[in-house]
Amino acid sequence: MKVLKFGGSSVAKPERIRGIVDILKNYYASGDHFTVVFSAFGGVTDSLIEMSKLAAAGDDRYGDAFSKFSARHQDAIKDLLPAGELRQETATQMRKSHEVLKNLLYGVFLVREASPRTMDYVLSFGERSSSYIIAQTLKNAGVPAAYLDARKIIKTDKNFGSAKVNFDKTYTAVKEYYSQNTDIQVVTGFIASAKGGLTTTLGRGGSDYTASLLAAGLEAQAIEIWTDVSGVLTADPRRVKKAFTIPKLTYAEAMEMSHFGAKVIYPPTLMPALHKGIPLYIKNTFEPDFPGTKVSQTGDDSGAAVRGISSINNVALLTISGSGLFGVPGISARLFTSLAQEGINIILITQGSSEHSISFAVKPEVAQQAKEAVEETFAYEIDRGVVNPIKVEKDLSVVAIIGEDMRHQPGISGRLFQALGKNGINAVAIAQGSSELNVSVVIPAEDENKALNALHEAFFLSDYKTLHLFVVGVGLIGGTLMQQIEDQNDYLREKLGMELKVVGMANSRKMIIDPDGIELANWKRTLTEKGTEADLAVFVGKMRDANLSNSIFVDNTANDKIATYYAGILDESISISTPNKVATSSSFDQYEKLQALAAKRGVQFRYETNVGAGLPVISTLRDLLDSGDRIRKIEGVLSGSLSFIFNNFDGTAAFDEVVTQAKEKGFTEPDPRVDLSGKDVGRKILILARETGVALESEDIDLVGFLPEGAMEAASVPDFFTVLENNRAYFQQMYQEAAAEGKVLRMIATLEGERASVGIQAVGEDNPFSGLSGSDNMIVFTTDRYRERPLVVRGPGAGAEVTAAGVFAEIIKIGKFLS
Repeated sequence: MKVLKFGGSSVAKPERIRGIVDILKNYYASGDHFTVVFSAFGGVTDSLIEMSKLAAAGDDRYGDAFSKFSARHQDAIKDLLPAGELRQETATQMRKSHEVLKNLLYGVFLVREASPRTMDYVLSFGERSSSYIIAQTLKNAGVPAAYLDARKIIKTDKNFGSAKVNFDKTYTAVKEYYSQNTDIQVVTGFIASAKGGLTTTLGRGGSDYTASLLAAGLEAQAIEIWTDVSGVLTADPRRVKKAFTIPKLTYAEAMEMSHFGAKVIYPPTLMPALHKGIPLYIKNTFEPDFPGTKVSQTGDDSGAAVRGISSINNVALLTISGSGLFGVPGISARLFTSLAQEGINIILITQGSSEHSISFAVKPEVAQQAKEAVEETFAYEIDRGVVNPIKVEKDLSVVAIIGEDMRHQPGISGRLFQALGKNGINAVAIAQGSSELNVSVVIPAEDENKALNALHEAFFLSDYKTLHLFVVGVGLIGGTLMQQIEDQNDYLREKLGMELKVVGMANSRKMIIDPDGIELANWKRTLTEKGTEADLAVFVGKMRDANLSNSIFVDNTANDKIATYYAGILDESISISTPNKVATSSSFDQYEKLQALAAKRGVQFRYETNVGAGLPVISTLRDLLDSGDRIRKIEGVLSGSLSFIFNNFDGTAAFDEVVTQAKEKGFTEPDPRVDLSGKDVGRKILILARETGVALESEDIDLVGFLPEGAMEAASVPDFFTVLENNRAYFQQMYQEAAAEGKVLRMIATLEGERASVGIQAVGEDNPFSGLSGSDNMIVFTTDRYRERPLVVRGPGAGAEVTAAGVFAEIIKIGKFLS
C-alpha cells in the first residue's frame, strides 16, 4: 500500500486535475495498491477564511465570496465530468454541501463571530469539496474510487485550529475502515474530528499530516507527497537560481530543512512516518517521471556532507550579558523559563564558553515582550549592575547548512565562514549542536540572499563559481572586454570552473542592471533599448542593493568622478578592477585609504592596467617586493603614444608630421598635448613609486618639458600643430644632436630612491630603450638581484585589445581569490 497526497497547487485547475487522474490511472493499471489524499483547490482555503472574516465583521460581501467559491466548484464539475447522470449527481451533492456552508456563514454574519470551532468547520468545506469532485472524476475514468471524509478515521482533541491527534484511536479506525472498504479511498486532507463528531483541523501542513497518519495506520510501503516542485531542493530556488533536487535525505535532515524554511515538508508530517520507518517521497505533479526526493532512515552515502542550505528571515537577536552570569548555576533555567511562561518560541540559542553572555533569536514581533520578560526576571541583577540591560538587535536572518555527515568531514565550518567572509557578510552569532546536524549563523537580513548563494556555491558548486560584473564604460576598451568575455566564457566554465556574468553596465548616456545577467551577444541593443538614463550614484546604489555574491566593479573610463565612488564600493565588499589612473594617482592619503579598505573588507583593488596596459608591470613589481628584493631603480617608457612618436622620429619626417601620424592612428588623445606634456607618464611613475612604498604626491614628480614656447598655450589643436610646424628646426636640432652621438630620443620616467622624474633622454645602443619599436612600452627594474642585468618587461603599452585583456586577466585573478 502506498499513500499519495496532492497539494492545493496540484489541484488548482481542472487541467491539472486531469493530469493527476492520468497519474493515478497509471498506478491503478500497474497493480499498485494506494490511497490518495487531496488538499482544497489552490486558493480555496484563503477564500474561506476571507468570507468568514467578512461575515464576522457584518460585511455582506461575504455572499459574493461564497458565490465565487460555489461557482468555482460547479465549473470544475462541468469541466471534469461529461454531461450525464454522474455529473448531475456530483453537482447536486455539491450544491447540498455548499448550502450548509451558506447557512453557516449566515449564522456567523448574525452573531458577528467566527470562533475557532466554527472556523474549523468552515475550512473543512475546502477539502471535502475537492476530494469529492476528484473521487467522482476518477470513477468516470474507470478507477474504482470512493470518497472518504477523514473525520471518520482521524481522531483528535478539541484544540481547534491545530488539533492534537489521538494516535491509538486513529490507527485503529484507519485499519478497520480500510479492511472493510476495498475501493481506492480518496481522502480529505487537513480535517479530523473530536469527541462528539466535532470537526477539527490539523494545522499547517495538515494534508501532509493526514497522509502520514494514514501510512502509519496502514503500515504502508511508502508515502508520496505530490507538489509543484521537484522534491526538496538544496536551497530555495526563488533565491538561489542554481538550486537542485536532493535525491535522498534522512528524517533528521528533512526535519532540519523544514525548521529552516523548506516549505515542501512540515515537521509533524514526518513524525508518524519516522516512528514507523516509512519512506517519504517528494514528487512533482507536473513532472511525474522525475524521481524527486526520498526521505528515510538512511541518507545518501555517496552524497555531499552538506545536504542543504536554508534560512529563516526576519529574526531578532536578544543578548543577556554581564559578570553576574559567570559560574552561577540556574541562569539558563531562569532565562528560558521566563520566555516559556510568556509563550515565546526560541529559534536559536548560542552561548560562549566564558559564560559572559547568552544570545537567543526570536521572531521580531515578540522581541519587546521577550526583553521585558527577561529584564523582569533579572531585575535584581540589573539593578546591581552585574547583568546588563537586554540588548535587542533586529533586521537579522539565520542561515544554516544542514547534513548528518558534516561531523565526519573536517573543514566544513571553515568553508562556511570563508564563503561569508569573502563576500563581506558579518556573522552576528553562531550556533552549532554537538551532533553537527546543522551550523547556524545569524547575519544581517540584507545579506541573506547573498549568503545563500555564496554558501550554495561553496558547498554544492565548489568547482564552479559565478562572478557578477558591474561594468562602467563600454566604449572602445569596455566593448572589447565584453567581446573577450563572450568568446572565453565557455573555456572559463570548462577549464577554470568560473562563469563571468555581466549583471550591470553603463556608459555616459544609459545604464542597466539585471541580476539574471545581460546577454553579451546583444548587449549594445539591450543597453540602448532597455537602459535608463545614466546616473552613476543610482548605478552604484543599485549595485549595492543587489548585494550579489562575488561582485566585481569594473571601471573602464578615465573619469575622475567615478573614482570618487571607489571607497564606498570597496566598503561594501565589492572588488574593483580598473585601468582608470585617477584614484591611484590622486593624493597619497586616498591611495592608502583604498588599499586599507580593500584589506579590511577582504576584497581586491586591482589596477594593473594603470601602467603598461596589459603588461605585467605592477604584478612583477609586487612579486619582487614580496619575495624580499630591493628596488634600486625603475626606468620606463610608459606611454604607447610617446613611444610611437619617438620611435618614428628618425629624421625622415618632421616632428609635427610624426605627431599627426600618431594622432591619425589613434595613439594619442584628440589633443596630443595631453600625451606630449608627460603628465600621464608622471602619473604612472607616481603609481609605481607608491607601490614600492615611497609616499610621493603628483607635485613631487620632476616633469621636464620639451615642447617649444607657446605650444602648450595654443588656443586650439590646429593652433598647436601650427606651433609645432613653426618649430621644425627646434625639433630637428634635438634629433641631430642625439644622432651625432649615435643615440636616439626617448621619453623616460625614472624612479631612484625617493626621486621621480620624467623627461627626454638621448640613449645609445647599449641602452635597452634604444631598440624599442612601434608603440611598445618598456619597464626596466634594477634591483639587488637584478643589478648587473636588469629585469625588463616589454610589449604593447596601448590599445583596446591589450588593455581589455589586462582587465580581463585581473577579473579572473579576483575570481580565483574569491574561490
